[in-house]
Amino acid sequence: MQRSRSLRRIHRVTKSGRKVIHYERRKNNFPHCAICKIELNGISLKKTGGKTRRSNSRLFGGVLCSGCASEVIKVASRIEQGDMKLNDISIRQKAYVLQMISH
Repeated sequence: MQRSRSLRRIHRVTKSGRKVIHYERRKNNFPHCAICKIELNGISLKKTGGKTRRSNSRLFGGVLCSGCASEVIKVASRIEQGDMKLNDISIRQKAYVLQMISH
């Protein structure tokens, strides 16, 4: 358990002068958009309720914000129609656009 990095290590010096390592659980961060890195709205960090209660049930819900998700959908449709090429988009969007095209 202590060899894994699921618990963070905190180096402390006790009153007697010994150096010890305390293990502490990491704090959860609020989920962020994978493209623009802003905090996602409508996401609950509490483990109560089902998965659909904690996250959005729309396309890319819990991964992308609504603006980036709509942009990915637009770009994917333009690539499918032949108006754009895959090389014209950013690297961060590319994985999600390819996922849209494959469905």
